Amino acid sequence: MVTIILGMIGFSFVVPKLATILDSKPRHYIGLVGDFSLDSLPSEIEELISLGLTGIEEDGTPIPELSERWTSEDEGKSYRFVLKKNIYWQDGKLLETSDVKYPFNDVETITTPNDVIFRLPEAFVPFPTVVSQPIFRTGTRRYLGIFTQPTIIGLGEYRLTNYKQKGVRLSEVTLENPTERRIYRFYLSENDAVIAFKRGEIDDLPNLTTPSDLQTWPTTTTESTLDTSSYLALFFNLENPLFSKNIRQALAYAITKPTDETRAYGPISPTSWVYLQGGKGYEYDLPRAVDRLLDELPGEPLIIEVTTTPLYEEDANQIKQDWEKLGQMAETACQTDKRVADKAACQNARITTNLRITAFPDTTNFQTLLIGQAAPTDPDQYYLWHSDQSSNFSRYRNTRIDSLLEKGRQVADRNERLAIYQEFQQFFLEDAPAIFLRHLTSYTSKRK
Repeated sequence: MVTIILGMIGFSFVVPKLATILDSKPRHYIGLVGDFSLDSLPSEIEELISLGLTGIEEDGTPIPELSERWTSEDEGKSYRFVLKKNIYWQDGKLLETSDVKYPFNDVETITTPNDVIFRLPEAFVPFPTVVSQPIFRTGTRRYLGIFTQPTIIGLGEYRLTNYKQKGVRLSEVTLENPTERRIYRFYLSENDAVIAFKRGEIDDLPNLTTPSDLQTWPTTTTESTLDTSSYLALFFNLENPLFSKNIRQALAYAITKPTDETRAYGPISPTSWVYLQGGKGYEYDLPRAVDRLLDELPGEPLIIEVTTTPLYEEDANQIKQDWEKLGQMAETACQTDKRVADKAACQNARITTNLRITAFPDTTNFQTLLIGQAAPTDPDQYYLWHSDQSSNFSRYRNTRIDSLLEKGRQVADRNERLAIYQEFQQFFLEDAPAIFLRHLTSYTSKRK
């Protein structure tokens, strides 16, 4: 009996190993940085495994995916999605409306044989972009012949066929389609991922924030990709009385900015259908910066702290140089400026800039904050800039902007939304609650 059991166990190891040897699918080993679990996979993997009710065009417009069409009802408080026919999960089960489940806290979901209906607490026009998130079913998979483990089942081109964990954290995920196998390996830092590449554990390393020394390797190619849906900006803490509009504009004009396609002009992606061409860009203009500063000379010399991460330390140093140069020029110009009667006050035009470099910036405690941000798929900017939102970490307060943001998520007509968000950009950029610098670049290294 013992011999039979041992033989079964041995067989369970041999058969999968033999199947792997006989499988001729090309294997691609890809490294990703982050702490992931089966319930929180990176978006690039989720989008390979499954689909959402909608898809997203390059300009942010939602289009049907699993849904055939949708309608907005009850003045934008309800959305009805008609499901496409004859769509099957990867295990062969027919997709039913009861399978469509999203982790919404305040949205009621109702299903009929053909429709999925979402009832929202208030009108929210961007809702079709929210349900572009891929949906999944949970199941189990068998491995080594006799063991099982939880898995997820999707509707996309690739199936999740294997995964490994270290505790609750994923260390590896295997995806397959009929022609290839992708093995994703996860690392907690870019440095760890680069070391793994050098060791030969992975052959593709996408989405690096810096190119690393891999770009000098003769056996490696490194490509850069400009992400116009993300940007680097310097945010003011507007609860600080130091940062009046004139001071903000002076500081904005004083910063040197890119002059090529990497330049970012605002919080909305230039590929968005509502993007405003020709908005106020605060191109480098030191004389204008001096004029703005002297127009509202501070009561004491300006001491400004810039908080940022090591990734943007070089940018922060450039800002420090630019602002201190502005202060020197403004103090000199002040001596002959008729707007300043008390020339002893000219010393208040000086600017001292201190840098605080930290891996984890505190968005509740800063003077100015230099960080990267992702522009939302929909042009809705409510969460970052509306006065009532706790996620508005710059503490920006503007009743006109609040009104535009409220209308923008309630008005369904596309032309009306276009007008609203273009007006938003016009007045928002004039107000300068943040200084937009450049779009972010990612790097991908591949073994030749």
